[in-house]
Amino acid sequence: MKVVVTGGTGFLGANLVRKLLVRGDEVHCIVRKPNICLQGLDVVIHQQPLGEDRASIERLARIMDGAEIVYHLAGIFDPSPGGVDRMINLHVLATRGLLRASEKAGVRRFLYCSSSITVGYGERDDLGNEDTYFNPAMAYGESGALIGYYRSKKQGEELVLGWRNIETVVVNPDYIIGPWDIKPTSGQLIVAMARGRLPLYPKGGKCFMTASDCIDGHIAAALTGRAGERYLLGGENLSYSEFLGIVSKVVGKRPPRFAAPNIAFKMTGWLGEKLAKVDAHRFAGLDANVLRAMQENRFRSADKMRDELGIHPEPISNGVERAFKWFVEHDYC
Repeated sequence: MKVVVTGGTGFLGANLVRKLLVRGDEVHCIVRKPNICLQGLDVVIHQQPLGEDRASIERLARIMDGAEIVYHLAGIFDPSPGGVDRMINLHVLATRGLLRASEKAGVRRFLYCSSSITVGYGERDDLGNEDTYFNPAMAYGESGALIGYYRSKKQGEELVLGWRNIETVVVNPDYIIGPWDIKPTSGQLIVAMARGRLPLYPKGGKCFMTASDCIDGHIAAALTGRAGERYLLGGENLSYSEFLGIVSKVVGKRPPRFAAPNIAFKMTGWLGEKLAKVDAHRFAGLDANVLRAMQENRFRSADKMRDELGIHPEPISNGVERAFKWFVEHDYC
């Protein structure tokens, strides 16, 4: 089967491409610039910007000619100046261009990788799911990168799920751990622990999942997921303390003993706001809303994924082991 993938040079995309190749699919990757994630793989690389202008749609449609499925994984969280506009351009405008090109090329199925940020959350005894209501402004702030990321991803979802003439499905990955996390993103806690640079742990918790299971969820949703539906992809609901306890056994380091007090995160956010005025790019990541979120339990249920897609998550320790091995092999730690 011919498939087209965006975001193949990123964490999830790199894992997806490898599983598609194992399946025997003919994989075409639309990239801005190739990197190590695709080196040595039997894929067709197309350096083509994503856009919704007529010329871009024509070029994208030619790439998609004969494809059965488009996996749209390209995405960014950009807290730097101008980042909100860049997130809108990629998550909404570029998505619309891809949908138009897919329709023009006669693509049968279109999968959009969103984020758990658009899914409600709760506590262990009251997990959030795809239908849980929450107030995004209270969860992510009234302004800034985090609410901008939420809005652009939510708009992208609504655009995809409302599209006609193509079967569409959305997946919402939560906290994913595994290899090919080149920045790193979710694996940063593993790297910090391995380097002995994690004195405190956040008080909150998340829904953790291995990259392998997450990609199985992408493929199952694309092949058999109900059109017009979205699926939270997750596994184990753990506090950061519990997760770091698992990491400590893998990397051979003691976990941090003390939880970071709320005031520490508030002060860091306040300091980040001041430092960003001096060097906006260097200190863009010290967003107060991002730091506050790490102090809260944001647990979610993956029952819909299990029941409808048949994905039964493996222990998160497996993902930690694979991620750590990859980080060591690539000199991150």
